[in-house]
Amino acid sequence: MHPILKLIVQRVALGIMLLFAASILIFGGTMMLPGDVAQQILGQSATPENLANLRESLGLDEPPVSRYFQWLGGILQGDLGTALTNGRDIAESLGGRLKNTLFLAFWAAAISVPLAIFLGLLAVRYKDRIPDKVISAVTLTTISIPEFMIGYVLIYWISIRLGWFSSVAIINDSMSLGEKLNAIAIPVMVLTLVVLAHMMRMTRAAILNVMQSAYIETAELKGMGMLRIIAKHAFPNAIAPIVNVVMINLAYLVVGVVVVEVVFAYPGMGQYLVDHVAKRDVPVVQACGLIFAAVYIGLNLIADIVSILANPRLRHPK
Repeated sequence: MHPILKLIVQRVALGIMLLFAASILIFGGTMMLPGDVAQQILGQSATPENLANLRESLGLDEPPVSRYFQWLGGILQGDLGTALTNGRDIAESLGGRLKNTLFLAFWAAAISVPLAIFLGLLAVRYKDRIPDKVISAVTLTTISIPEFMIGYVLIYWISIRLGWFSSVAIINDSMSLGEKLNAIAIPVMVLTLVVLAHMMRMTRAAILNVMQSAYIETAELKGMGMLRIIAKHAFPNAIAPIVNVVMINLAYLVVGVVVVEVVFAYPGMGQYLVDHVAKRDVPVVQACGLIFAAVYIGLNLIADIVSILANPRLRHPK
């Protein structure tokens, strides 16, 4: 088997194992949540007999191991289960929510990724000079502030003081693309500021590491301009670590968007998860947790595969 194919198969197998381990942790963690979902559904006035009957009908009286394998078997068949609090199919409820979360993450990524790479290249071009120092100072400031605080500051200035955009990011299928983009403008700004610094600094570090190579010095001795050296030689050879950090931050844009969705009342998976954690709706929490884990592991798996394919030593083994 070719070394590249062998490594890709190993990475995919590892990703599947990690997802299986994550499912165990998610299921075990939800079992330790405080409270009683049967009590939550029936209220404080429910009799012990009614509570026992409801627990039995919901399967809550079965052993945890049996419940786990029933849940995992349903997942493998595409059945995420039924919400305990409203009896609705979880997959159906999550469909629109996941689409909204991916919509928000897509536009945040569409702005933050090119901007981060551009700022990283600019910082390398003017290394240790004023542009580099200003970019580093601004991005370090944004990464040091919690996203909910950035959100509230932007709401105050952009929404309340300037009145440019709404402070509540409510979207639905009847809205046009322009209306949706107007609604999510401030959340996209928050997410962009949160992930921009990490991607920019890693891009800068990766390119600077390549700039120390002998072939870069050769290009300089030939009289090649700095911008051309960075674009033609340094950036293509630094693509693997850049892709890694981009994928990690894309995973954050999907998985770590919970706080931003809550702040802006955005109808995404994060808001849906928080609502059902409060209700102790275990199947919903498990389904959301597993989807978030699958997205995170999947994007990191893609980053690993890109790194393998970008490695010339693996592409051309001796």
